[in-house]
Amino acid sequence: MPVRIPDDSDFSSFKDQCLSPDGWSSRYNKAGVTVWCREQDSSSVQKIKMRIVCKDVTAETLYDVLHDTSYRKKWDTNMIDTYDIGRLTVNTDVGYYSWKCPTPLKNRDFVTMRSWLPLGSDYMIINYSVKHPQHPPKKDYVRALSLLTGYLIQSNSATSSTLYYLTQVDPRGSLPKWVVNRVSQFVAPKAMRKIYKASLKYPEWKRKHDPTLKPWMYPEQNTLPSISPADLTLQRADSLENIDESGVSEEKHSDDEET
Repeated sequence: MPVRIPDDSDFSSFKDQCLSPDGWSSRYNKAGVTVWCREQDSSSVQKIKMRIVCKDVTAETLYDVLHDTSYRKKWDTNMIDTYDIGRLTVNTDVGYYSWKCPTPLKNRDFVTMRSWLPLGSDYMIINYSVKHPQHPPKKDYVRALSLLTGYLIQSNSATSSTLYYLTQVDPRGSLPKWVVNRVSQFVAPKAMRKIYKASLKYPEWKRKHDPTLKPWMYPEQNTLPSISPADLTLQRADSLENIDESGVSEEKHSDDEET
């Protein structure tokens, strides 16, 4: 299937999902982080939504942190690799991301099309998985599928903001229940706090690392090669490897501790 670049209606729908309480069940609410889960009627893939209030962090700073791949390598300890592949429009690109899964599961990776939109005091970034002919699934990784993943950042004041993260990802594998539970109870809240802590340190870091380079804000700075939507197709689950990891037993992980 051909890809479709998100339009205003897609961003509006995403924002509504982030803000609406309807159909969501709270799974975690502690130390400023809330996690909700939602089972989809038409899909077996669970949708997760998170929220954290970020005091002393502006919405603009959060937006920059989530875009800045150079800085991400400093704070995202679950990430193995990330890089941009090419751009489709001034606010849409394609990129690669791989991350460590809890031992003894296989590591996962994605190729996604990402779009972003600053809209008044709101900022949004959304993505979904695509197939790029030069970036097929890799050996030793399971190519996962993002049905919809994104961030909504809302400004609360001149010095405070709220971050929402919504994701519906098919990890391509029959995962044991402990993995699903661990994501909502430990991994997701920890990831939100990690973004918050990274955002507090970003202004100082950015002052020393290409302070004027922000291609997500200034398209003329974008040096990525152009990609045509015709070069991409929608990534479908049935074309990806589906491994059975349901029998994998839980091991104790130090990152289960709250930080």
